[in-house]
Amino acid sequence: MIYEDLIKQINPSNIFVNEKMSRHTSFKVGGIADYFIIVNDIKELIYILKLSKKLRIKTYIVGNGTNLIVKDAGFRGILIKLNFINIKLEKNKIIAGAGVPVALISEFAYRHSFEGYEFLSGIPGTVGGAVRMNAGAYGTEIKDILVNSTYLDEKYNIIKLNNIDHEFTYRKSIFSRKNWIIIDSTFEIKKGKAEEIKIKRNEFRELRKQKQPLELPNAGSIFKRGENYIPAQLIDEAGLKGYKIGGAQISEKHAGFIVNTGNATAQNIIDLIEFTKEKVDEKFGIKLETEVIIL
Repeated sequence: MIYEDLIKQINPSNIFVNEKMSRHTSFKVGGIADYFIIVNDIKELIYILKLSKKLRIKTYIVGNGTNLIVKDAGFRGILIKLNFINIKLEKNKIIAGAGVPVALISEFAYRHSFEGYEFLSGIPGTVGGAVRMNAGAYGTEIKDILVNSTYLDEKYNIIKLNNIDHEFTYRKSIFSRKNWIIIDSTFEIKKGKAEEIKIKRNEFRELRKQKQPLELPNAGSIFKRGENYIPAQLIDEAGLKGYKIGGAQISEKHAGFIVNTGNATAQNIIDLIEFTKEKVDEKFGIKLETEVIIL
């Protein structure tokens, strides 16, 4: 059995069998994954990847599950959570493991009076996911502060990638297309004034609190912005604000968000996403593109 193989290299306390993914996603929905494994180092990661390849078992890397919907039918295979959570200052750069919450980088930068990280203060998710999708807010994106990333390729080589080679675009990077796993990322620093940084961080957090439905389970913005449209505006103008399917609802606070009102299933959310796409396309002739990942 695969479990016997796994415990040869992985601490059994980090291996969860038939794990409910509702415990690991910000939407609080999702079926059962055959295996959910917390990985502490690259050696463990490579072991799982080689084993799964040999046994032809699917794998997928998850962060904090803040941009993820796992279908109600669950995931047949291994979901891997990278517990690479080191963050340090080295050679005038911030180096953070792929599992570090991006909000923690913002806090780390603030404590050292480094400016330019304020936009991360309210963003959920981890470094790996943020770099993969070029996360951003309030006019700043990961690409604006990133120096390089270290990643594992399909042949288990550890490679360093400079900023330009990430091929950053809006909510995408080369990691969106490649089967590469981010290990850590390095960020530039710029000295600022602590009080000014604090004010900006507080402003951004307050804006999020006012405009976003943080009180209910959600996965952030569901749809990507277009060149000449804002999805939330189109959804609102289509009269869909507050529309519900089961326990899933288009937020009355921000039409770009879908929330779990308490008893939503993954299918409720997926159906609401598809319904929203159809109605916006009917009314405006615009095909919305989802930002959230559906497994």
